[in-house]
Amino acid sequence: MTISPLAHVDPAAQLGTNVTVGPFTVIHANVVLGENTTIGSHCVIGVPTLLAEGEPLRIGANSTVRSHNVFYEGSTFGDGLVTGHQVSVREKLVAGVDLQLGTLADLQGHTSIGDHVRIYNGAHIARESRIGNYVWIFPYVVFTNDPHPPSDMATTGPIVEDFAVIATRATVLPGVRIGSDSLVGAASLVTKDVPAGMFVSGVPAKKVALAKYVSLRDGSGAAYPWRRHFHRGFPAEVVERWVAEFPVEPVR
Repeated sequence: MTISPLAHVDPAAQLGTNVTVGPFTVIHANVVLGENTTIGSHCVIGVPTLLAEGEPLRIGANSTVRSHNVFYEGSTFGDGLVTGHQVSVREKLVAGVDLQLGTLADLQGHTSIGDHVRIYNGAHIARESRIGNYVWIFPYVVFTNDPHPPSDMATTGPIVEDFAVIATRATVLPGVRIGSDSLVGAASLVTKDVPAGMFVSGVPAKKVALAKYVSLRDGSGAAYPWRRHFHRGFPAEVVERWVAEFPVEPVR
């Protein structure tokens, strides 16, 4: 275990083997860090809040939390969490394995996130959002949960199903369901449910075509489902399954 002499770690915090804590980081009491996890400098980990109802912040093994992150107590992350800088995460968020969070990502509480999800720089994930597995949320995407801001009517954030892709600067309104394998175009305003496998775009977003009809720019085939051609960073056993499911078609 390597803890900077300039860090403050509460004696009640539970740190696994081979944990590293950078300078000027504060780790509060109600925190559980898995083995081989690295916490960068200037972080605040396990901020106390009554909204956590006493639940600890749990960060799984082999995770990397870079500098200036703020995590509240009461959330749980599976193994392999990786963050950029200045990420903020509130209480009662539950995430699976291999979550990647870009710099300045802001995740509100009472949200669920599946496995192998990618959330890029500056994205805002509203309270009560539901995100499936293998979802891509690109920079500056905004999820909302208040139909008449500001109001006391905030209910549920968006629901995003497995393998969906939401392109940069899209805004998704409260309670909207984005179906599996769908594609939301850049800068779109999503006001209605998106059917599975559909490409939508515009303000407000409208159906353009089935996502499978979007071609790669190099002419080598269909861009979606994206796992037909993009495998980097995913487990070998998962990629093997994708290759069998989506054999590469010869270019004609």
